[in-house]
Amino acid sequence: MAGSAVRPETAALALFGDHVLDRGVAVSTVGVVAALGRLGIGEHAARTALSRMGRRGLLRTLRRGRQAFLGLTEHGTEVLHDGQRKLEGEIVDQHWDGRWTLLSFSVPESRRADRHALRTRLGWFGFGPLRSGLWVSTSAADVSATLAELDLLDRAEVFRAEAFMWTDPARIAAEAWDLPAIAAGYEDFLVRWADGAFGHLDELSRRILLGAEWLLLIRRDPVLPSVLLPEGWPGTRAAERFRTLRHGWERQAGELAAGVLESIADE
Repeated sequence: MAGSAVRPETAALALFGDHVLDRGVAVSTVGVVAALGRLGIGEHAARTALSRMGRRGLLRTLRRGRQAFLGLTEHGTEVLHDGQRKLEGEIVDQHWDGRWTLLSFSVPESRRADRHALRTRLGWFGFGPLRSGLWVSTSAADVSATLAELDLLDRAEVFRAEAFMWTDPARIAAEAWDLPAIAAGYEDFLVRWADGAFGHLDELSRRILLGAEWLLLIRRDPVLPSVLLPEGWPGTRAAERFRTLRHGWERQAGELAAGVLESIADE
């Protein structure tokens, strides 16, 4: 797909976030497959991704005669709202009070799947692993709902604390997150989305691809305060590039989507 590592499901999420979320509509499966096809995603891969999203409880199917339409479930809406907040959020925390959130947990080997799910979600919330079973964040993110959903509330403790004495906050950040790898991702994004990039794609396809790639980047970024980041942090420049391009293609992408995505009211 245009030399991108973006999966069909991620591209589909970007498409639904742009053209279905909060619009009260469901869109034709054929139209979604066609829109993804403009990115070079084959019909089989697209339909497989949509089926997977349905099994995950993100999409539901509505029938109108022989046509199938796809609408967002309540869970799908929540997931996309969360993604939109990430897309529109700041890339550097400008309001850090110097305190950390510490989350300690112990999950037995017999619940390995729950432990993996918790680690994945903690990363999305901006936590990083400092020691075995101890994760840290510079935000006051509330993960109680996630812990409750996984039935792990009684296996975790959470604290708010400040670094003390010889403990260097910048060293904590460097240990908890792979900052060089995150920076390299932003640098690569700046190169890939230089002026004239993906000129062979239309505005709808470029905006979908742009949003999908940005989501993959920011899900790895804990959004740290500048005092914990290396000088000249490329995430700032990458965020400016992302917003400029995304806004610039909004009108044309909407017009193209209207011509591809047949829609009905999602009742």
